[in-house]
Amino acid sequence: MRLRACLLPVVFFLVCVPAHAQVNLSGVWNNLNILHEDWPDRLFGPELGDYAGLPVTDALRLRADTWDASLITLPEYQCRVHPSDYVPSFAGMRIWEERDSASQQLIAIHTHHFAWGTERSIWMDGRPHPPDYALHTAMGFSTGTWDKDILTVTTTHLKEGWVRRNGLARSDRATVTEHFIRHDDHMTLVTIVTDPAYYTEPVIRSRDYEYEVAGEIGPYPCEPVEEVIRPKGEIPHHLPGTNPFLGAYAAAHGVPPEAARGGAETMYPEYRKKIRGAQK
Repeated sequence: MRLRACLLPVVFFLVCVPAHAQVNLSGVWNNLNILHEDWPDRLFGPELGDYAGLPVTDALRLRADTWDASLITLPEYQCRVHPSDYVPSFAGMRIWEERDSASQQLIAIHTHHFAWGTERSIWMDGRPHPPDYALHTAMGFSTGTWDKDILTVTTTHLKEGWVRRNGLARSDRATVTEHFIRHDDHMTLVTIVTDPAYYTEPVIRSRDYEYEVAGEIGPYPCEPVEEVIRPKGEIPHHLPGTNPFLGAYAAAHGVPPEAARGGAETMYPEYRKKIRGAQK
């Protein structure tokens, strides 16, 4: 009887310990990338015609060639939210858990981003993704699993979005995989975009965050205005073959024009040898 009494607290403790080495991601996280990584992409945007190092398809290249940055001055675009795979590119976010009150099992992990005040739910209770014909949204449908202490999130049913803010889009057929990796008060978010419509290989990028003990996320009011007076129904664009700015990036930085056009082979060191050989 004495041995059984001693074992009861041990059994109770083992029952209460989570089955996986989960990490608590709750709190406010400040994005460090604005000043520390990919400065052009995070703020004023990459240069027109810069597709280098991305596995773009001919279809996406043709689409990006028609891009006009004045598009975002349209009232319909000014408050258009960034999709869940792009909005973490800048500013902070809040993360919190939703648990069952009785069992304390994790139901979902929720996020709120400062930019556009977007919120998403990452379902952790094993529910399946909707069928292909289900509604696509800016946040998509996300499910998560723990791989030891790494939260892996799979998102489908996304509306069309962006990969780079110079016309390089992400289609609504894409699947996005994210890895939330916490190291003490720092967190790395690795995003992998698999898009059969616009990219021949996965597109991978990372972002870094710092935990803020007393952090707050303020509101993000957005009110569209008429920034540019133009005829009703006019949409800024360039017809194929008429964009005069596409060669400016390559000329300004000494990049071979064919390399600036992107493609999977431009992602690898061997491509430099190919370019040197073609220039001889």
